[in-house]
Amino acid sequence: MSRTPSVYARRRLSLLAALTGLISLAALFTGPSAQAALPTPIAASTARTYLSQLTVTAEDRTGYDRDLFPHWSSQGGNCNTREVILQRDGSNVETDNSCAAVSGSWYSPYDGATWSAASDVDIDHLVPLAEAWDSGADSWTTSRREAFANDLTRPQLLAVTDNVNQSKGDQDPAEWLPPSSSYHCVYARAWVQVKHYYGLSVDSSEKSALSGILNGC
Repeated sequence: MSRTPSVYARRRLSLLAALTGLISLAALFTGPSAQAALPTPIAASTARTYLSQLTVTAEDRTGYDRDLFPHWSSQGGNCNTREVILQRDGSNVETDNSCAAVSGSWYSPYDGATWSAASDVDIDHLVPLAEAWDSGADSWTTSRREAFANDLTRPQLLAVTDNVNQSKGDQDPAEWLPPSSSYHCVYARAWVQVKHYYGLSVDSSEKSALSGILNGC
């Protein structure tokens, strides 16, 4: 008995669907991550609005001490904030009984590098602690500074290449931007979102740099 053309067409469509499914499944296991999995920042249009609402003032670092921002606080069990971010931003991360990452891989969106040792990765405070102090956190309570330094909800913490993070230090976007220019828009959106949420100010050069980036997003 001969098969009709419609039967052959259905078989070809079924085979194509199966192949597409296999390719998609393979991509889940082999495709590189586009960026670290920090919470998605606000849209550029929203960031431009928020930036216009931020107070512009000179920075003052008088009295700053990193220890005034309790960081890497406990997040339950044996895990602290650093370990939670390593698990969130990494791929195939395995931890030991103390919650320390013993294997996995980490993609750094700042420079596009991928690392297989947690020791090669820093957890960056996108808005640095010293920058926060300069722009309003000097008047906060210790509990609010702790919340800022361990914020898992806003796009404030992410895993990046350690020496790139160290080159950033406490600089704002007028002084430092990630080496990967493709990440500048995300970085500026996240920066403005964090500053707006916490009611922090900006200085004039910082605002100008952020405006330039956001206008190009």
